[in-house]
Amino acid sequence: MRKALKCIFFTSPPPSSSQINNSRLYLAVFSAVLGNFNFGYSLVYSSPVLPKFKSPDADPRLRMDTEQAAWFGSIYSLGAAAGGLGAMLLNDLVGRKLSIMMSAVPSTIGYMLMGGAVDLWMLHLGRFLTGVAGGMTAASIPVYISEISHRKVRGALGSCPQITAVFGTLTLYALGLVVPWRWLAVAGAVPAMLMVFLLTCMPSSPRRLLSLGREQHAEKNLRWLRGSNYNTHAELRAIQHSINTQVRISWSQLAKPIYYKPIAISVVMRFLQQMTGITPILVYLEPIFAKSSVSLEPRYDAAIVGAVRLFSVAVAASLMDKAGRKALLYTSSMLMFLSSLTLTMISHTTPCPPGPAPHNLTALGYHSQNELGSVLQAVQQSTASLIPLISTVVFIFGYAMGWGPITWLLMSEVLPLVARGVASGLCVTVSWLTAFVLTHVFTHLVDTYGLYVPYLMFTVVCVLCLLFNAVCIPETRNRSLEEIENYFRTGRSFTINQDHPSVLTS
Repeated sequence: MRKALKCIFFTSPPPSSSQINNSRLYLAVFSAVLGNFNFGYSLVYSSPVLPKFKSPDADPRLRMDTEQAAWFGSIYSLGAAAGGLGAMLLNDLVGRKLSIMMSAVPSTIGYMLMGGAVDLWMLHLGRFLTGVAGGMTAASIPVYISEISHRKVRGALGSCPQITAVFGTLTLYALGLVVPWRWLAVAGAVPAMLMVFLLTCMPSSPRRLLSLGREQHAEKNLRWLRGSNYNTHAELRAIQHSINTQVRISWSQLAKPIYYKPIAISVVMRFLQQMTGITPILVYLEPIFAKSSVSLEPRYDAAIVGAVRLFSVAVAASLMDKAGRKALLYTSSMLMFLSSLTLTMISHTTPCPPGPAPHNLTALGYHSQNELGSVLQAVQQSTASLIPLISTVVFIFGYAMGWGPITWLLMSEVLPLVARGVASGLCVTVSWLTAFVLTHVFTHLVDTYGLYVPYLMFTVVCVLCLLFNAVCIPETRNRSLEEIENYFRTGRSFTINQDHPSVLTS
C-alpha cells in the first residue's frame, strides 16, 4: 500500500493552469512591487535636482560643489547596501512580507527630510534613508514574488519588480519637468504608504509558513492565491518535501556545489549588473546629456530614455518565458556592448578645426562656399548631437531587456531555500556597495578625464557579461524551484530522480 501511495505521490502530474485563478496572485504581486516603484523613483531623484543644487541661483545653504554632488548621487547606494544587510536578518526573522512593509518607514522619513531640507545634511540623510528602503525592497520583493508564484507565470511576474522600478523612474523624470524638487520628494512618500495599506490584506508566503510548521495557514494562503478550484495538496507536498530536505548549513557546507554555485552566480551577476554603469548613468542622466551637447534639453532627453526603458522591460517580460533567460541575456549584453562602444568613441573624438580657404577663389565664390560650409557643418553637428542620445537609449533598452530584470529573477530562482534570506541580502549588499563606489568615482572621473574613461570601462564589462552568461548561467525557463535546486545538487541535470523526489508544481 505504501509503495502504491509513493508511486502516486511521485508521478502525479502538476495541476493544469485552467484550475488556477491568478487574479489574487496578481493583486498580491502589485501590492508588493509598489516598493519597487518607490525604489526606481528614489534612485534617480538626484538626476533632475542636482543641476538646481549646483546652480548659482540655488539656496546658499543647499548649494553643492562637485564633491557634495558626488556624495548626494552616491550615498543612496550606500543606504541600499545597508538596507540589503538589514534584509538579510529581517527576511528570515519576520518574513518577506513584513520586511517589505517595514521599508516604508525609512522611505517616508527620508522623503520628508528632503522635502523640508534647510541644510545639506538633511538632503544627504534623506537620500541615505530612501536608499535603505530601496535595499530592503530589492532583497525582499523578488523572493516574495518567487515564493507565491507558480512556474507558469513566475518568469513574467519575476520581471514585475524591474518594470515597476522603471515606471517609478519614468514618473520621476516626467514630474521633474513640471514639479519643484521639494514636491518631488513629498510625492515619493505616497507609493510607500499605499504599499503598506495593500500588503496588510495580502497573504504571507506559503513556503515560509510551511517552514515554520504552520500547515493550515499555508494551505489557506495558497488557496487564496490560486483560487478556490485549485487542488493545493500536490503543491504543498512538493514545497514540504523541499523544506524537509533542507538542513541548517555551516560554513564548511558552503563548499558544496548546491550552495556555493547558485550563491556565487547570484553575487557575480549583481556585481556585473552594477559594473555595466547603469546606476551612475541613471543617477547623473541629465548632467551626462548636458556634457554630451545633445541638441534637446537634458530633462527631455531623460524623459525619453525613461519611456524607452519602460517599453523595453515590458518587451522582456513578454519574452521571459518564451525566448528564455540566456537568450535575452545574450541580446542584452550585445546591445549594451555596441552602444557603450559607440559612446566611448564619440566621447574620445574631437572635431577637426576648419582648414584654410583656397587663395584662388573670388570673394563672391568664397562667400558662397563659406555659407554652404556653415550649413553643412550645422547639419553635421545636429546629426552628431543625436548620436549620444540614441546610443544611451540603445544601452538602456539592452539593459532593461536582460541584465536588469533577469538578474532579479534568477536571484530568486536559483538561491537555495535554506540560505535564500541571507543570500539575497548578501547579493543586494554587494550590488549596492559596487554601485556606491562606481557612482561616487564616476563624477570625479568625468571631471578629470571626460566621459571617455568610464564609457571604456563599461564597454569592457559588457564583454565580461557576455562571457559569464555563456559559461556560468543555467537556463531556468519552465523549471520548478525544486528542479533548479536539483541541477545544482547533481551539477548536470534538472530531472529529479526518485531517489530525490519532488513534485514539479512550484
